[in-house]
Amino acid sequence: MKLNIPEYISSINPYEPGRPIEAIEREYGIKNSVKLASNENPLGPSPKAVAAVQKHLANMHRYPDGSGHVLTGMLAQKYGVNSENVVIGNGSDDLIALLAQGFLGRGDEALMPLPSFLMYEISVKVAGGVPVMVPLKGLDIDLDAILSGITPRTTMIFLTNPNNPTGSHITKEVLTDFMKEVPENVLVIMDEAYIEFARDKAIFDALASPLEDPRIISLRTFSKAYGLAGFRVGYGIMDSPIAQILHRVRQPFNVNSLAQVAAAAALNDHEFLHQSVKTMHQGIDFLQEQLAGMGIQSFPTQGNFFLLDVRMDAGVVFQKMLAQGVIVRSMKSYGFKTYLRISAGLEEENRRFLRVLEQLLSEVGGMA
Repeated sequence: MKLNIPEYISSINPYEPGRPIEAIEREYGIKNSVKLASNENPLGPSPKAVAAVQKHLANMHRYPDGSGHVLTGMLAQKYGVNSENVVIGNGSDDLIALLAQGFLGRGDEALMPLPSFLMYEISVKVAGGVPVMVPLKGLDIDLDAILSGITPRTTMIFLTNPNNPTGSHITKEVLTDFMKEVPENVLVIMDEAYIEFARDKAIFDALASPLEDPRIISLRTFSKAYGLAGFRVGYGIMDSPIAQILHRVRQPFNVNSLAQVAAAAALNDHEFLHQSVKTMHQGIDFLQEQLAGMGIQSFPTQGNFFLLDVRMDAGVVFQKMLAQGVIVRSMKSYGFKTYLRISAGLEEENRRFLRVLEQLLSEVGGMA
């Protein structure tokens, strides 16, 4: 069979998610693995979310609330906006795709950092748009270069704040100056998936004063701080005319019933959120202190993850650690050939990571 596939579709490199622990353990014959590769919440899901899901299991013969009325209303109240300003999605990547579908015409351009979340590029290509990659400046998003890259075909700009995979961030002062130079017809999509973990109070927070600039769209998720990655719930806060377009192109039941119930319960679990952020901050501080004592450089972060430089092939380190049941993320494919990215786990998981890394480096004669 000969398929007629558009070039802009055939050119897409599929997103490769981190592999599940069960599959890795089967392949390597290991048990009790430690996964620090996917920026997940080591505490698990919100207990209130688990209880709410169990309570609603008997209603699974009913279709989901296509409008997400309860969750949307709770988010609107939390951020002081109207329900018409809130759109929920099957993860924030669903909203990224909807924005691309709704606002990109064939050949329209979308600027994005390089490296950044691969779904920006994929979603833009699927919509027939042109992704324009702007390399980082060191570990920071190069806003000056992004401004220089704007053309009459530019429709949207993706910014990740805090940035993944580097952990850097954009301050309110810098973003305010940046927006003064952005044309009025260009949307700026702030992907704030990790903002709950940010420690610098100067970080730009799109929901501190929501809708102040109608061009700015805030995307957030329940996957990280709330521990609901498996439920796939994200949301966007945006100007009403933008939200109306997303409702035109989204699937009618894009967030399933249990996901909505879990997210609504988690949103009210303030103690769990506080504990999640505290656990992550303590874990990162401990790991970075211990790594410094081992002579390994790590980098400041505003997320629940950070980069470290093992000063040897990161792919080799990744494979050797994997064989020992410690799953980390090699940054080699991102252009950081000697860097790993890890998120903090529970205390024993953090200590196991350090033991395995120290043993590995001693076996190869220390850092090259």
